[in-house]
Amino acid sequence: MVFVGLFIGEVTFDDPLFHRREITLLASRNSLPQDFSDIINLMEIGKIDIKPWLTHRADFDELPHVFNQWLDPKSKVIKALVSM
Repeated sequence: MVFVGLFIGEVTFDDPLFHRREITLLASRNSLPQDFSDIINLMEIGKIDIKPWLTHRADFDELPHVFNQWLDPKSKVIKALVSM
């Protein structure tokens, strides 16, 4: 599990579950606002291919029908995209 971001507050988790599943927790926050703009620009102009990252897609009106499926670990959702 990788926690990326900045959160002001307390993060808690169930320790027995954490150990039983042998989860490794990493935290990362090493970018500036301009980094996000640069990456978004590279995606928009096609220099970074995001297709391999998107494992599931649905139109907005399909979301109520697919959301529970996406929550199932068997569906292997990594990144889902909802088209508006």
